[in-house]
Amino acid sequence: MKIGLYFGTFNPIHVGHLIIANHMAEHSDLDQVWLVVTPHNPLKKKSTLLDDYHRLQMVYLATEDYPKLKPSDIEFKLPQPNYTVTTLVHLEEKYPHHQFSLIMGEDNLKSLHKWKNYEAILAHHEIYVYPRISAEAENSEFKNHPKIRMIDAPVVEISSTFIRENIKLGKNVRPLVPTKVWEYIDHNLFYKK
Repeated sequence: MKIGLYFGTFNPIHVGHLIIANHMAEHSDLDQVWLVVTPHNPLKKKSTLLDDYHRLQMVYLATEDYPKLKPSDIEFKLPQPNYTVTTLVHLEEKYPHHQFSLIMGEDNLKSLHKWKNYEAILAHHEIYVYPRISAEAENSEFKNHPKIRMIDAPVVEISSTFIRENIKLGKNVRPLVPTKVWEYIDHNLFYKK
């Protein structure tokens, strides 16, 4: 199978994540999209993250009605901080019959050259890129690379940060998260303070 890996802290997962993941599963040659819950992004403060298993549970709740979307905790078992290249090697060893590709926003493509062993990633894996609104023009050196696949997906500008901040302010964010995820957040009083 051809698997697209969509990495994120999913703190929390929202409808924007689902729109992109489902679009990639339905409108590309990917057989499935695995939403890989990252335990700790070195660029984010760990204190702002919910517990790994709560975030994984929300991804499970959000994707259970989508047969082509699967939650993944593969990075929970790897030493932290972890790098994408390490995850890819681990997945290839664990699932030798699958072909793994990355899914990322166009904004992240600009910083790909800063990733650990990005040349090895590009040599062995395709990268599916979805559009993002950006204040600056996207003149990425990778745009015309043979392993980069620009996908005409919907532009979705919803952020988990916006959702967390508005929950804290007592605003109604229910339309931005799947119903079961909202119920989980509300029941556990997440992001209230």
